[in-house]
Amino acid sequence: MISKPEEVNTVLGQLIQALGASVLTDEASLVEARSDRSGKTSDSSPLCVVEARDTQDVVAVMKIANRSQTPVVVRGGGSGLAGGAIGSAGEIVLSLARMNKIIEISTENRWARVQSGVINQDLNLAAQELGLWFAPDPASRIWSTVGGNIATNAGGLLCAKYGVTREAVRQLTVVMADGEVLRLGHETVKGVTGFDLVGLLVGSEGTLGVITEAIVALKPIDTYPVWTLSASANNIEDAANAIQATIKHGYQPSVFELIDEPCSRYIAEFLEKTPASSGGNMLIAQTDGAGAEALAAQIAELWKSLGLQVQIEHDGEDLLSFRRAMLPALNAHGRVLIEDVAVPISQLGEMLLAIRRIEKEFGLEIPTVAHAGDGNLHPNFIYSEEEVPENIWNAADALFRSAMSLGGTLTGEHGVGLLKRQWLIDELGEAQWNLQWGIKKLFDPKNILNPGKVFDPTNLN
Repeated sequence: MISKPEEVNTVLGQLIQALGASVLTDEASLVEARSDRSGKTSDSSPLCVVEARDTQDVVAVMKIANRSQTPVVVRGGGSGLAGGAIGSAGEIVLSLARMNKIIEISTENRWARVQSGVINQDLNLAAQELGLWFAPDPASRIWSTVGGNIATNAGGLLCAKYGVTREAVRQLTVVMADGEVLRLGHETVKGVTGFDLVGLLVGSEGTLGVITEAIVALKPIDTYPVWTLSASANNIEDAANAIQATIKHGYQPSVFELIDEPCSRYIAEFLEKTPASSGGNMLIAQTDGAGAEALAAQIAELWKSLGLQVQIEHDGEDLLSFRRAMLPALNAHGRVLIEDVAVPISQLGEMLLAIRRIEKEFGLEIPTVAHAGDGNLHPNFIYSEEEVPENIWNAADALFRSAMSLGGTLTGEHGVGLLKRQWLIDELGEAQWNLQWGIKKLFDPKNILNPGKVFDPTNLN
């Protein structure tokens, strides 16, 4: 607590006076707040970490920060992959991890009202007890928060059929930079009054406001059995052709994943087992709903006609677990830079070939998985140094530019954060960059919300 009256005049003193023991300054808390799962670590520790318990705690922090023009970095589970939630010198790290209450689940409306710190999987398990489920399914679902999913518009294995987080968000409670509380969106299924500010906040990476609560849509549990297919292709072109043919035929699996040969090899080694269909370049698809068995059979026949070796089975959780083991499998060999680009599905094959060319050019191996159903690829770089080496960033630069040249984007679901901000203007162009920067300044005139993340004004001429 404050030991001297004059300390109340400091930002830290004001925070402690307002929030007491929720303000952390111990070394362990400050060190943890300097990094996330992106591999990026800030050069210095933040001013403090504030563990908010409710919206009013956030209001108190933002009012102090606004008066003193102190930067605020909002943090959830710390599972971000773009360096968007790490704190540096002079910054307040505002942790929402303890705001983890599921306030209400409405079976009549099929939605849940939750605080931002609720873990994705915890919400899903609570909803399942009432015959419902939460569709966004990022690989980090065991530890990532709903607020973090919203801040980055996270996707996951089920996005091929059920979409990304944006499709599940109905209403947001947001604390603005000056401490004002707004409720954006609707409890209703439909609502088009005014601009779609909820859509604007989703994926904004903490740069426009602090999301403290959300109403998110739930879906009824499907009681039909699921069917899972796996296939192996000798080369990446055959795998890409099968993906594009599946989409072109109008088939809609709920899960549709690609695991390339290097990644399949790492996972099999890590798990010390190999599914019968693994090896080479793997495709995994899962079908659900009333016609799941028939759809699985149709996809299997199509893949066989294209020369793939195919297996089909009930459930297939082992196969999905194989896919989800990607990150720990790569982590067993060193640090991992998990990249995230997306291209039109028609260009997926070209992007996969570009990755192979970049491997040869830079003398690297880039094990890659992809959400095949929507063209979102995750090329990975393994390294042993404390920071990502320059040659890997050079290879990543070539990768980003290849994706953009194919009509794609720098990031499908991880966000821009610190890691990709230097490429943002290359994708958006100067006119759109300026428009988006203007929106940022309208929401946050003093630039205290996650400054330096996403937007880097020094990139402009």
